[in-house]
Amino acid sequence: MSEKTEITFMQTRLIRLASEEWHLPVEQIIHLFKEADVLGYIEKCYGIFHCEGMKLCLKILLNFCKERE
Repeated sequence: MSEKTEITFMQTRLIRLASEEWHLPVEQIIHLFKEADVLGYIEKCYGIFHCEGMKLCLKILLNFCKERE
C-alpha cells in the first residue's frame, strides 16, 4: 500500500472515529475538518500519527481544531 493510500485510510478512519466519539454526523465532522484543514494536518504529520493509537491522534486533532477556532 502506498503512503498516500495509508494517509487517506487514516483520514477516513479518524473522521469515523471523531463522529462516534463526538456524537456528530460524519457530514458535520467533514465540514469541521475542512474548515480547520485537519486533513492537511493529518497528511503533514502522518509520520508521527501512524506510530500512535487512533484515540491519541483524535485527541491531538481535537486540540488542533480548538486552536484553529
